[in-house]
Amino acid sequence: MVKLAKKIALGFLIYLVFLVVLFPASMAVKLAPLPSNVTISGVSGTIWAGSIDMLSVQKRQVEMITWDLNVLSLLTGTVKADVVIGSRASAVNGKGTIAYSMSGLDASGLRFEAPSSFLLGRTNLPFRTKINGDLSVLVDTFEQGLPWCEQLSGKLFLNQVNVTNQFGKYPLGDIALGLACLDGKVELTTDEKLNGLGLDGTIVLADQKMVQVNAKIREVNTQPDDLKKALSFLGKKDSQGYYPITYQGRLPI
Repeated sequence: MVKLAKKIALGFLIYLVFLVVLFPASMAVKLAPLPSNVTISGVSGTIWAGSIDMLSVQKRQVEMITWDLNVLSLLTGTVKADVVIGSRASAVNGKGTIAYSMSGLDASGLRFEAPSSFLLGRTNLPFRTKINGDLSVLVDTFEQGLPWCEQLSGKLFLNQVNVTNQFGKYPLGDIALGLACLDGKVELTTDEKLNGLGLDGTIVLADQKMVQVNAKIREVNTQPDDLKKALSFLGKKDSQGYYPITYQGRLPI
């Protein structure tokens, strides 16, 4: 009788293990309390290794998402997965390792690419501004903190950027920025070697979506003509020919 009870218990344990391992991802999505602005469709696979055909967040759509969960990470109280979004032929694509624990969100080896239309959505920018171009983000390491980060190392590339507004046309080209964490704030830095605009300075993303810009710009041959004409509106240039760029306000998105 005792041997029979042990066999039943062992069989039940094995059943539970297989139940968890093979638990459908579609069922997990149905049970999850998703926000009203999030829509998910075409879910397949299991919670350990599955895929989503389409994910929509605030009318921004991402297609072909796959994940592979690291089971051993669960032993340390961390949910860790390798995630892939789309393919290199997709307008929105990326890949990386993402982890979540009681201390927050971590990411490593992260790459994400998207057009400006995906990032801005239907946001109405000042002065009837329109922005076209692509964005590429490469994050070596990220650790969530307050207000934004504890650690951050990576690069941000703005590719073939074109800005038009009521004042003119500004084909800004390619701009590269470094990503870092400064006292919990996200800091983006660039200099003249990383852009063709004669631009040097920093952008800091602080709490409550506040942005602080502290930069300078001088006239160079690679600047768009409309930008050269607009430089004098920034104020008086210094002895080295730089005009100041300072701004503090809330992100428009």
